This record gives sequence, structure tokens and C-alpha cells, in this order.
Amino acid sequence: MTQASHDISLDADTEIAIRQNLTLVALGKRPADVALRVGRLLDVHTRTWLSDQEIVISGRRIAYVGNAGTWPGEVARRVHEPDLAAVPGLGEVHKHIESSHLTPEWEAALVLPRGNTWTCEASHEFSNVNGARTLDFWLAARRAGSPLKIFPLPGSAVPPTGYEHGGGWLGYDEQRAFLRESLMVAGLDEVMDWPAVWNPDNPSYDRLWGMIRATFEQRGVVEGHAAGIRDMPTINAFAAAGLASDHEAWTLEEFWDKLSRGLFMELRPHTLPEVIAGLLERGLADWSQVALTTDDRSASDTLELGATDHNVRLAIKAGLEPEIAVQCVTINPARHMRLTPWVGSLAPGRYADIVLLSNVADFEIAKVWADGAQVSEGKTYLPNVPKIDWPDWAADTINIGRSLQAEDFAISAAPERHTMTAAVLRPFHWADDFLTFELPVRDGLVQRDESRNITKFAIVDRFSGAGAVSKMFWLGCGPRTPETALACSMAHDKHNVWCVGSSDAAMAKAVNALAENRGGWALVREGEVVARVRYEIAGLMSCRPAEALHEEMQNLYAEGAKVEWMYEPTFHPRWLPGFPERLAFATLTCAPWRWVLVAPSEHAPQGLVNVQTGETHPVVF
Repeated sequence: MTQASHDISLDADTEIAIRQNLTLVALGKRPADVALRVGRLLDVHTRTWLSDQEIVISGRRIAYVGNAGTWPGEVARRVHEPDLAAVPGLGEVHKHIESSHLTPEWEAALVLPRGNTWTCEASHEFSNVNGARTLDFWLAARRAGSPLKIFPLPGSAVPPTGYEHGGGWLGYDEQRAFLRESLMVAGLDEVMDWPAVWNPDNPSYDRLWGMIRATFEQRGVVEGHAAGIRDMPTINAFAAAGLASDHEAWTLEEFWDKLSRGLFMELRPHTLPEVIAGLLERGLADWSQVALTTDDRSASDTLELGATDHNVRLAIKAGLEPEIAVQCVTINPARHMRLTPWVGSLAPGRYADIVLLSNVADFEIAKVWADGAQVSEGKTYLPNVPKIDWPDWAADTINIGRSLQAEDFAISAAPERHTMTAAVLRPFHWADDFLTFELPVRDGLVQRDESRNITKFAIVDRFSGAGAVSKMFWLGCGPRTPETALACSMAHDKHNVWCVGSSDAAMAKAVNALAENRGGWALVREGEVVARVRYEIAGLMSCRPAEALHEEMQNLYAEGAKVEWMYEPTFHPRWLPGFPERLAFATLTCAPWRWVLVAPSEHAPQGLVNVQTGETHPVVF
């Protein structure tokens, strides 16, 4: 294997050999492969534009950057782009590639033409499906030749809380081994179980602090997730714990308070315009502790909006200077994640990842280079996508163990009762207590009440093969159409299968259809399976082009539009009527959630548990 082929996995021995070679190329004592001459180049270290610059490339790396004609060596090929402006390859400081629902090699084909050449993968999703194989999965595409640099951060939330199980268990030993295996591993994925950080009595306390310790020992970065943390004592405690960042600030005040307590702030598009405008109004002079990040974005949305480039355009539109916006997706996140030897700037030693702009003010991308070669022309991806035959540990992850029946979703009443009190949740239920409703009993089973928008929601254990199902009643989040159900294997945080339905039989049919596809979505309408979407890899992603996945999703939406969905307008400001795709996020168990339905366990046989206290409760009483 050549040195160039070794360059994709960042083992220390090869890295030293690469640096020794680059030193001699920079001095002109060895020939280079390519010299790319550009009209302008943005030096992100000083935030200045340099005119008529030459980028000299050896293998996948930059050996020399300077005024055109100043490099003293010989080069095999010269490329001149006098009308284009060069900025570094754009990076994602916090992104879940699983949320694109594409495997990494197809993610690369989608995002590289949009400028995204490196990603810090917050492996919260895949780690919860198969924690032990976290690095095997995220390094596979790169080892097969994909130009997208993926820097994995193994999931801290495996399991998300001490009251969940399945998919593996990560602690001190596992994190220590991950960090030692490859220089690509940047740290620890977002620590989101805040009660387990501060409370020594929490069942995840020792496991989580073990992962933090292993990360500190190997000089990695511990990423944070401070959702709902807004009071000063807790913000201070969060920073004191060594959690280095937050991407969950929703308001200017929250963002400012966390920034001024030393947290690296990762700003998502949801509130980016308002926060950027507010920071500019306050006169923020130093943006080095700020990054723009995507977090979650589907392939369909990326096709429509863009990838990291969309975040940059939003920031510019909000008033941020284009040069600062570029710093917020290049050098700032690279410094924070301690990745500056490899990415974040157009400088010697870094990967030759170059975004060529035809219009800086509008951030129009003409071409992208990655690993020292042009990889896109406009939105067209030029390289062949490597073929990866994903092994069973990645492809066969829906292990329900049997075909489910309607009775698996039934909720039995106590003997001789005509009504039962039901513990009821609703999407994005952050209240201290669950809701309660009196529901009718028929034939010994507690019934839904569509007149009050009460339907049934279930979590199916997809890891143990035991076919365990927890179920309860939910408010305003499912189909009113008879014999209809929707099931999905993407269910943050644990990614068991969730299902919502107007009948138990339809729920069983939807989950069985999903299992046949090895994961994804299944919609049953009036007793018939009318739409499926394949997420055949880890139950989260599909191994195919973004356009093909988009077409299948559009069919799901079209069939879903024929269903009458229940809707409660007071749930959440971003909860809209129609196809309830956001239910995938309504199963979150991280703070600030309290009462949550999880897969059945010895601790919570019916699955209803307060993840802050560990208290359990029957779903009907």
C-alpha cells in the first residue's frame, strides 16, 4: 500500500512520513503533484484576502502556499483559476450524518459539491445501534477512498440514560480504545445526560465520568449538550464539568451567557438569524468561540437548501461579514476540535480541501477540491462513489425476533373496570408530571379516545430479539383515520422502533413491514401498507444516492397527506399539523425530558420512566 493510500486513516507512523515528505516538497527538493493558482485566497488565520496565490499539492496535502511563481520546485500539473476565490474546505463541528439517512460514502457525494469536506460526526445514533462497531463504521468509507474526512466522536449516551438498554454499552475502556486507535477520533460526542453528570446517585454517573476521564487522558474534546440549561449556577456547573461546548442555545441571552462562561458555541440554523443579529448589535468583536453547525438535516432538505454552505449564507444574510462566516465553519471549529494540523485552513500540512467561489458575497460555489483533486463542478459530484458491501453488523440491526400481533399493542384494564385512568404524554413533553385522562374500557381493554385527540404510541425493542413492546396513550400526535399507523426505526435517542396508530392491528402491521425492510418508515392506511422508506443500514441510513432516497420520502409524504392527523396547537411552537415526522425527536430521553416511554426493562416493565429521577409508573391505573 502506498503512503498516499495510508493518508486516509491518520495513524501516527504514516503521519510522520507524510510530514517528512511535505517538508522537502515545500523546499522544492521534491516534485509536487499539482499547483493550483487562484485569483484570491482567504487566509482565515488573519482574515485577509491574498491575491494571485498558488497552492502546491503533494498527494492529498498542501505543501506550499504563496504568491504565484515563488515556489522553487517542479510540479507535474498546473491548474489556473484566475476568476475564482479560494476558501478552505468547510467543516461541521457537530453533525449527525445519520440524520441525512445516507451512508457516509453517499453523504460525501451529497455534501462535497456544497463545500463540506470534513465533518465531526456526533455518533449518537449509530453508537446506540452498535456501539462496539462505532469506528469500524465511520472509518469504512474513508478507507474505501471517499474524500470526505469524518472525524468520529463516539457516543457518550450509549445508553442515553441508565434506564435504557440494547445496542451496546460504552464506558472508560471503550472510549480509551477508540481514541488510541486513530488520530481521526476527535473526542466524546455530546454529553447530554446532565442529571448523570452532576448526581452521583444516577445509575449512569460512573459510566459517563469514565468516558469523560478517558477523553481527558487522550487530550480529546468533550462536547456538550446543554438543552434547557439557562440559569447561571447550572451553566457554571456545566462548564466546570469540562463540557466544552453547547449547540442548544435558542435565544441571544442564553447564547451570550454560555459564551461568556467559556463554552464554545455552535449555532444552528433554527435561530441563527436572530442570534447573529443580536451578537452584532452587542458589538461582539471576537468570533473565535463561535461556529455554525447543522446538527440534523435530511438528504431532502440538503438537496433543497444546501449543506454547510447554507449555514454560511444564512449568517451573511443576517449581517455577518463573509470572512467571519467562513471562519465560523473552518478555522474556529478546527481549533476547537484540535484538528488544525489537518483541516480548517489553506496552509501547509493540511488536506488539500479547497472551495472555489464565483461570488464571495453570495457564497456561490463553482468547484470543490478535496484530497488534492477536483471533486465537483457546480452541484455535480465527479468521483465514483466507492462500493461498500456493508456487513451484517451494520445491515441486520432490526432484531424484533418475531412477527408482532395486534395483542402486542393492547393495554389491559383492571378486572371489572369500565374506565381507567391513563398516564398520557404528548410530543415534547417537558412538564414535571404526565397528564391524566379517564379512558373507556371495552372487552377488557383500555381504548383510545379520538374525540379528545388521544391515540396510542409504542416503543418496540429492536435489539434483544424478545419482541418486547411498551405502549401508552399520547395526546394529539397520530392518525385519526381508522386502521392507520406509522412506524419508524429512527427514534432519538435509543433508536428503538416507534409506532403510532389508530388501531392495534395497524400498528402491528406497520412494525412488521418496517422489519421486512431492515428499518426505515412504514405507513399503513386503512389496513394496507401504502408506503415504505428503506433505512437498511443500522435502521438509520440507506446505501444509495440522495435523489433516490428523496423520491421515496416524497412518496411517503404524499401517502401521508391522505391521512387525517390529530393535532394539538399548544404542544410546541415548531410542531405543525400533518405528517408527524418530528415524532422521531419526541422520543428523546436526554435532559430536559422527564417522563418518557422507553423499551420495557426490569427497571421499568411498562416502559414509563422519569429519566431525571428513575421513578416509574403504570401506563393505566
